[in-house]
Amino acid sequence: MFPLGDASRRPIRVPIVTILLIAVNFGVFALELGGGDPFILQWSLVPADIVAGHNWITILTSMFMHEGWEHILGNMVFLWAFGPEIEDSMGGGRYLAFYLLGGLAATFAQLVVDPTSTIPNLGASGAIAAVMGAFLVTYPRDEIRTVVVLGWFARVTLIPAVLLVGLWFFSQLFSEVGSIMTADTAADGVAYMAHIGGFAFGAIAARLFESPDRLTDRRGRAS
Repeated sequence: MFPLGDASRRPIRVPIVTILLIAVNFGVFALELGGGDPFILQWSLVPADIVAGHNWITILTSMFMHEGWEHILGNMVFLWAFGPEIEDSMGGGRYLAFYLLGGLAATFAQLVVDPTSTIPNLGASGAIAAVMGAFLVTYPRDEIRTVVVLGWFARVTLIPAVLLVGLWFFSQLFSEVGSIMTADTAADGVAYMAHIGGFAFGAIAARLFESPDRLTDRRGRAS
């Protein structure tokens, strides 16, 4: 399933920060294509290095790197599907801080389960998972326009956010449990715990980052 966007609402403001984040991700990916493996190895996050107190800048740089076209396109589709509405609910500055902290939480979660790994970690998935967690808390009843692929056939349908995001989260949870049971946290090259950590941060912290205007509006409707 590939989410295309929220069919239930449109952002009031242009999602400038989301657009800039997508642009930066593609810009860094262009640098990866030009710099090759040396560039990737220099700026990706290696858990064992972080635990040893080295290369902390990679906690930030790795959030904007991807291992290939499929990786970056998939991540950016999800960011564009869920980011604009969350940016609208938080405001640009809070949303940017939330996104970066979500990526940090994702990194911390992965370090907890695999602190000695020397495999480079990279990708925006953890930060985007935080955005999805926030979306689940903020707009659970919204319907997401989604491409559903069944074999050779594909169709666009509307799926409630609570179902779509919930299924995604449980797929990550079950995959992480499977990797732990097989004693291989990188069996398929995916840092599932980073996704789980980012999502948990987003769901827990979403309300704390909402803009004052949205808080006032929500309280007014509830009274």
